[in-house]
Amino acid sequence: MTSMIQELTVSHNPFDMTPTMNYSNTTDSSFTNNSSTITNNQSYDGVDDFLLPWWQQTVFFLALIAILIIASGGNLIVIWIVLAHKRMRTVTNYFLVNLAIADFLISVLNMPFTFLFLLYQNWWFGTFFCKFSCFISPCTISVSVLTFMAIAIDRYMAILYPLRPRIPRRHVIAAIAVIWIISIALSLPNLIFFTTVEQSGVTLCTYTWSLDKDLAYNYLLLILNYIFPLLTLTITYSRVGIELWGSQAIGEETSVQHDRVKSKRKVVKMMIVVVIIFAVCWLPMHLYFLLSNHHPAVTKLDYIQQIYIVFFLMAMSNSMYNPIIYCWMNSRFREGFIRVFCWCPCRPCKKFRSKLRFRRTLFPTSVNAMSEKYSERNGSLMHTMTEYVDPDVNGPRRVSNNRNIVRKSDDYL
Repeated sequence: MTSMIQELTVSHNPFDMTPTMNYSNTTDSSFTNNSSTITNNQSYDGVDDFLLPWWQQTVFFLALIAILIIASGGNLIVIWIVLAHKRMRTVTNYFLVNLAIADFLISVLNMPFTFLFLLYQNWWFGTFFCKFSCFISPCTISVSVLTFMAIAIDRYMAILYPLRPRIPRRHVIAAIAVIWIISIALSLPNLIFFTTVEQSGVTLCTYTWSLDKDLAYNYLLLILNYIFPLLTLTITYSRVGIELWGSQAIGEETSVQHDRVKSKRKVVKMMIVVVIIFAVCWLPMHLYFLLSNHHPAVTKLDYIQQIYIVFFLMAMSNSMYNPIIYCWMNSRFREGFIRVFCWCPCRPCKKFRSKLRFRRTLFPTSVNAMSEKYSERNGSLMHTMTEYVDPDVNGPRRVSNNRNIVRKSDDYL
């Protein structure tokens, strides 16, 4: 009689972060699937054989809790800083709010449930949440990468074509709505084809369409949500970097122009760091996806379950890094975080002049100084307004020649 070997299969789909785990009875060990196969050197007697040692579970749980607290709390603070302070409501910051919403949703609605499924190999949360959790992961990832591209395009237009008018805020809101519509449409197959099934005494969250269709869909997500966006962002920011760091101003550069270019550089640096962190965090998951499809033997390593959980937590940790980057590289976000944590006894608040609130700035009173003309970096535009640029990145304030009115620019954060 042919021996029946029961194998545990764990999906390596890098975007359906709720992995497809199937218990199947096969007549031999050559089980071909788009899922990674976790095998055991000993005979398989039940799900308990795949449970990790208690100390490994403890380490993974501590990592999960840290990521969840920082990601959810940090992104909520970012949303509050932008929406609660009028001075922070700029084009770029609206996109950052959209990015924070996507990071918050994936960290709260997908990460803890997928982690428990990976650890205990049993879906406890019902059919609806199986569908929704598998849907929310590729949806929020699509929102993130499309938001990255929208910010890059906005920076590209603002820096390379400074004479063109900026995007109206109503158009920014419309662009964010389009981003979500595209992301939802791209993720709908998971909402339709994922369901729960009972096998070998456990509940599984798995797909119901064919293996070929699932693999093709995963490759489509890999291209649209990782490879193509990173190539586009690399080209865009390379062009912006050449303009900001490689070109020279025509004629003598004024201190105002120097400060303005310095401010733009800080914004671009921050966004480049955000994109690089995203690429690094998701790279192991994508490499595992490609490697396991072309070399199935990789899925039979002794510690593949631990490796997969590490890759999963690394990918999910991307949602907690953005608030840290904003706080580190932008003084206004940093001030907002300080305000939130003023209640902490170990961090008493100090009185400081707020940069988040609207305030007036002292300017030269000389009529000649106020009306001094200077050329833009391309030498083609002459201004009759003097600009004061905040050295902390947050934009020039313009004062007209006949009124002491301060206006902020959406060119900066």
